[in-house]
Amino acid sequence: MSEPISRIVVIGGGQAAGWACKTLREEGFGGTLTVVADEPHDFYERPPLSKAVLSGDASLPRLFPEDDVAGWSIDWRRPKRATHIDSHAHTVTLDDGERLAYDRLLIATGATPRLPDPRWAEHDDVLTLRSWDDAQRLKRRLADARRLAVVGGGWIGLEVAATARRLGLEVEVFERQAALCARSVGPEVSEALAALHLRENVALRLNCGDVAITPLASGVRITSDVHDTQADLAVVGTGVDFGLELAREAGVATQQGIVVDQAGATSVADIFAAGDVTQHPVLGQCLQSWGYAQNQAIAAARGLLGKAAAYDDPAWLWSDQYGTNIQILGTPCPDTRCVVRQEPLGTSFFYLDAADRLCQAVTFDQPRHIKLAKRWLAARRVLDPDMLGDPTSNLMRLR
Repeated sequence: MSEPISRIVVIGGGQAAGWACKTLREEGFGGTLTVVADEPHDFYERPPLSKAVLSGDASLPRLFPEDDVAGWSIDWRRPKRATHIDSHAHTVTLDDGERLAYDRLLIATGATPRLPDPRWAEHDDVLTLRSWDDAQRLKRRLADARRLAVVGGGWIGLEVAATARRLGLEVEVFERQAALCARSVGPEVSEALAALHLRENVALRLNCGDVAITPLASGVRITSDVHDTQADLAVVGTGVDFGLELAREAGVATQQGIVVDQAGATSVADIFAAGDVTQHPVLGQCLQSWGYAQNQAIAAARGLLGKAAAYDDPAWLWSDQYGTNIQILGTPCPDTRCVVRQEPLGTSFFYLDAADRLCQAVTFDQPRHIKLAKRWLAARRVLDPDMLGDPTSNLMRLR
């Protein structure tokens, strides 16, 4: 018979940590729940940071009502960092020297923005966006700026570009690849994203190669293979580094991220992981999305308590740009063909394999198509390409 679980420590204070804590209490865990967070804030959502918060919303986008969080009786350690995990002694050491004992441990350390050149961190006019404090700083700078350079044509870069344009700034986007968001969507979607930003008079510098940023007396100079410009500030969105150091030092298996099973368990007994820092247990990729941070963390919390849990949801993320809602279901697959469905409400891109089964769906202002696509993907439904592409056909017949 296993020993009772009375002490759970969670390293991380983001969305995955928040949903894990909520689930632990709802599932009946009544022991000590300690959260080590490097920010002083309660759990909050990150998607609004690049949109509503930059546009002027002054309130912290709380993940849960303040009273709910208070009712979970969390033993906070914040703002503090975990510096060492001793998996044999079942302890976590903090940056102030405190040592916390645990019966079960959850690593939810998330990710941090990656800078192609670490020297950029020394420039006051070069910013990244990951945290509430980052968003507050960027919002203040945007209010006084006229020209913005965005380095990186991925989702975070495009969202910042869209918000800045709505605030009246001139915006240039530098992307080293030949297409926007090329790692996560097909060329047809990349072209649609480019068209969306070009309509809003964003200057796109694609296939620009490596970018150099040089500080000026006022602002920065951006130099690339295809274009040079000056801007009041630059926002860098060129990917992230996952917080794997603690896990690796504790002997936890990692690849792109922490390797977990469908219940969030790692290769080391009594250590679990959740959120961006983990690889999807089926896809083997780190998914940086709101839905993954929530639902995989719920499964990991149940796993922490020894309860049945099996997370295997498909990848799903969304982005809002210029009032257009973009949703992505599934991941790119080789040797697919794209079926485009254009309707007055919006456009959908369906990527089918050789057997006409759905691999990925990307929709612009068509959330109902994503709901249908989730069913098709789960059922491995063979689809009719002609029907998919015909805007007069009733897709409900393919349920």
